[in-house]
Amino acid sequence: MAAPKRTDEHPLANILINVLVPVMILSLFSKDPELQALLGKAVRPWHIGPVKAIIIALALPLGYGLWFFAKTRKPNFFSGLGLLSVVLTGGLTLYLWNKDGSVKPNAGQLFGIKEALIPLVLGVGILFSQRTATPLIRVFLYNDSIFDIRRIEERVAELAVQSGYEKLLAAATRLFAASFFVSAAMNVFLARWFFRGFDPRAADALEVYNSIIAKITGWGFAVIGVPVLIFLFFTLMRLLGGLRRLTGLSDQELMLPR
Repeated sequence: MAAPKRTDEHPLANILINVLVPVMILSLFSKDPELQALLGKAVRPWHIGPVKAIIIALALPLGYGLWFFAKTRKPNFFSGLGLLSVVLTGGLTLYLWNKDGSVKPNAGQLFGIKEALIPLVLGVGILFSQRTATPLIRVFLYNDSIFDIRRIEERVAELAVQSGYEKLLAAATRLFAASFFVSAAMNVFLARWFFRGFDPRAADALEVYNSIIAKITGWGFAVIGVPVLIFLFFTLMRLLGGLRRLTGLSDQELMLPR
């Protein structure tokens, strides 16, 4: 059993470049300078309006995805995810903003659904990818930048415990996918919480809308990221325990030296 081809990419850096930074660009750059001036607000050099912000935000995952494809001749999953996230955020913003400076009244509900969509897709994708040749858990967690997969799979073959090994990875996959389903639910709650009391017809509705999106993005790291990290740690501990029982290897033997 050959271990997956090693890659120099770091999954967290991949998510940062393709998902988080583009969303932050949308949150910070999409303020309309004319509206800012009309409302008597400070106009910053980075206030370039929603259309230009979408173009810049799209350029990052698109450029990275093209570079990755040129380098490996393979599509980059996270670049596709980043493009989807930016298109959804920017497209929804353009839809929710009215020409008269107001915002559609169902903004909180729609943005909550949008926020839940990405982790929901990830969770479903992780579950279904278990049946493919490249399970996503090997991208996020069980990969050869953390585990000595070649040694593990050689021991699995030597002890003829392939069935138990596959069941262990399937259980870890379900547990890890659950973290994204929890994240999806918390995304909905977070959006609804920050949009509470929002007046879509106020004179500064677009300004307030932008500030809410920035708050959701910022607080999302803590309110949503912490549970995912807890699930990730718990999944890692369960995976290590199962591998120890199956292979008889120690943690130092299972994991690569850091």
